[in-house]
Amino acid sequence: MDGTMFKMYATSSEKFVADAPKDNPVSDMLADSFGRLHTYLRISLTERCNLRCQYCMPAEGAELTPSPQLLSQNEIIRLANLFVSSGVTKIRLTGGEPTIRKDIEDICLQLSKLNGLKTLAMTTNGIVLANKLPRLKECGLSLLNISLDTLVPAKFELMTRRKGHERVMKSIDAAIELGYNPVKVNCVVMRGFNDDEICDFVELTREKPINVRFIEFMPFDGNVWNVKKLVPYSEMLDIVVKRFTGLTRIKDDPVETAKNFRIDGHQGTVSFITSMTEHFCAGCNRLRLLADGNFKVCLFGPSEVSLRDPLRSGVDDNELKEIIGAAVYAQWSICTSVPWMSLVGKISFQVSDRSRIKDENKLPSELTENI
Repeated sequence: MDGTMFKMYATSSEKFVADAPKDNPVSDMLADSFGRLHTYLRISLTERCNLRCQYCMPAEGAELTPSPQLLSQNEIIRLANLFVSSGVTKIRLTGGEPTIRKDIEDICLQLSKLNGLKTLAMTTNGIVLANKLPRLKECGLSLLNISLDTLVPAKFELMTRRKGHERVMKSIDAAIELGYNPVKVNCVVMRGFNDDEICDFVELTREKPINVRFIEFMPFDGNVWNVKKLVPYSEMLDIVVKRFTGLTRIKDDPVETAKNFRIDGHQGTVSFITSMTEHFCAGCNRLRLLADGNFKVCLFGPSEVSLRDPLRSGVDDNELKEIIGAAVYAQWSICTSVPWMSLVGKISFQVSDRSRIKDENKLPSELTENI
């Protein structure tokens, strides 16, 4: 891919620090040694899940942390308040599966009341979401990602080792009816399993406010990752371009991890998460609080710092902030520290007809050269 094409299709994060407002209220606690400001916190509410997705965990399941060692509701809220008062503006609730936690509504209600929090999001498999969602929305849940890797019920059962495809589709429709716009649908694309459904997923965006997010298959412990299963972003994009006309690249936020597109005549949008072939580490603004209270600055890095232990030992908020700030500042580049990251950028596929794609990230004069 030449320089012009790379600029056109890569998610830009070079201007992240420069674009930060001069009066940014984010405290030094959230700034790392690369100058990145981490204003997005992902909180895992539980390690448990009601599915057994093949790319996520082994068939026999995973060893779980004993319940007394997991963060309580009060501990979650106290730590979340520390982050939000220091400049975090977005919190995403994850798992395991967050909706199986019995106090999920109370947690959402308390988090949504934190002064300074702008977005409360959740990533869910949608299995039990439909019945809970009206109350969750009342409690302040403002953004929703629903994971769905196939539109074929039999393949869903094969991948998740559980039934439930119909319930996930019901949850997507329930979210739309409740006014979530867009409803984000996360789809991990795997060669030989669901890569033949890419265009079927895009069709979901024609009549509904759905943002389908195609995610490159990534390695995790126990998921038997194989590079042969990886379908690179540029190959996925090529499939979409050949089927749909009027594809336009949407202008990305500097910290956006997705490459976003709209299609003429479609209510929804299509995105690509290029974790393997075009990483977005330079603009990463995410922090992670695990269910056991361990704090991670990088999802793929091995380093974890316990916030549960000092919290339970009685330290005050200022001491907790010092622990958090030291961990954030010590952030290191994962590109040379995680073995599989050496694959990033080495898998290259060309889109056969890029001239059919408009790009709002480019200036008008640049756009006309590629239309």
